[in-house]
Amino acid sequence: MRTRVLTVVLAFAVLAVAGFAVPLLGVTAAQRTEQLVAARTADLDRFAGLAEQAAESGDTGALTAEVSRYTELYGEAVVVVDARRAPVVQSGGMRAADPAVARLVDAALRNQPVSPGGTLRPWSGGEKLLARPVGTGTRVSGAVVLRASVRAAADDIALRWALVLAGAGLFAVACLLLARAATRWVVRPLHRLDRAVGALAAGLPAEHARAGGPPELRQLATGFNRMADAVTTALEQQRRLVADTSHQLRNPLAALRLRIDSLQPRLPDSAARTYRGVTAELERMEHLLDDLLALADAEHRAGELAVTDARETRCDATAVAAAQVQLWQPVAEQAGVRVEFVAGPAVLMACAKGELAQVADILLDNAIKYAGGGARVEARCFTEGPDAVFEVRDDGPGLAAGELRQAGTRFWRSERHRDVRGSGLGLAIAEQLVAGRGGRVEFASAQPHGLRVRVALPGAEHGTSCPQGRTA
Repeated sequence: MRTRVLTVVLAFAVLAVAGFAVPLLGVTAAQRTEQLVAARTADLDRFAGLAEQAAESGDTGALTAEVSRYTELYGEAVVVVDARRAPVVQSGGMRAADPAVARLVDAALRNQPVSPGGTLRPWSGGEKLLARPVGTGTRVSGAVVLRASVRAAADDIALRWALVLAGAGLFAVACLLLARAATRWVVRPLHRLDRAVGALAAGLPAEHARAGGPPELRQLATGFNRMADAVTTALEQQRRLVADTSHQLRNPLAALRLRIDSLQPRLPDSAARTYRGVTAELERMEHLLDDLLALADAEHRAGELAVTDARETRCDATAVAAAQVQLWQPVAEQAGVRVEFVAGPAVLMACAKGELAQVADILLDNAIKYAGGGARVEARCFTEGPDAVFEVRDDGPGLAAGELRQAGTRFWRSERHRDVRGSGLGLAIAEQLVAGRGGRVEFASAQPHGLRVRVALPGAEHGTSCPQGRTA
């Protein structure tokens, strides 16, 4: 926004500078040109007066001496002719027979004073010819032609133009500084508001936007601060309610489990089924509370990462994934599932090692639980464009197309898996952790059947390579 405002203000400033500088340059050049013509016209009048006196007296000595001194002093040529076009005085290498001079002589003898046309410019060069008749309007006794150099006048115009342009440049710089100060005064409060909005959107306590700038922006900042306080308080109360509730329910559940366990020896055989059902529900509630605490922590962590620069955090995704697969091997063997890790080059992923390990645990746990006995689960890491990808694929029953769109929704579970232990929060936790690092979790069907879950996070350059092959 600041750039756009500066561009508009500077455009108006340039137009304003050009509006007074261009006419001033033209006036300066025209004024200096008139000065040159006026000075040379005065010289022509003096030579014409001397020529008229010489024509009356027959003595051209004074005229010749004056013309010679003028040519020596100024380096400009002068030609004086009589009424019959015969040269009276010639100096500076200019001759009356020259075509250009002859044309001016003819015009002057017809009593037509000749002055150079056009306005001089700094780049003007060469010489200008001026002519004047000798005598009065009723009796013309000759003509005077002067070849004037315009170099000095052009240099003078260049100096004046340089002064005008320097003044215009100083004015433009002043406009630029004024525009920068004005835009900073207007835009700085907007930047503070933007940072506060980013923190608020990430679920973090928004810093109060300091009121400044125009009255409208100060009023906006004050209103935003009141809104941010209300929203932050509501979000914090909601987060603490989930966390505190989950934490406080642990003790009653633990006491309840102890009491139920103490009842087991006193229960008749007919109550064994009911006992197993109660303990299973207790376990499910304990897992649900654990997952709620993990989700609250993941949401808080994602909010922190959304407003902090964590690009320097990275880990070797290949090594982390391989280690987690090894940890899940006993669980997979007990469930009758074969878990394999496809080894490959080290893939650097922009996340913390613990975060990737937690996500890998969630994906491997889901794959082992829902793929079914005899299934095969395959995990691997690779790069795809700018992303580093961790993928878990199984050849189990997978999910239908409609179910894929709901995967990752909190508490959602497929109807086929209602009897499988779980809370439906695992993938939601994974998505929060991954989103905090600027990544995404993708769900797709595997071929010919099964489920493929991919975690794509910003990658970094490859590190050292790991041995190729498969790790069981």
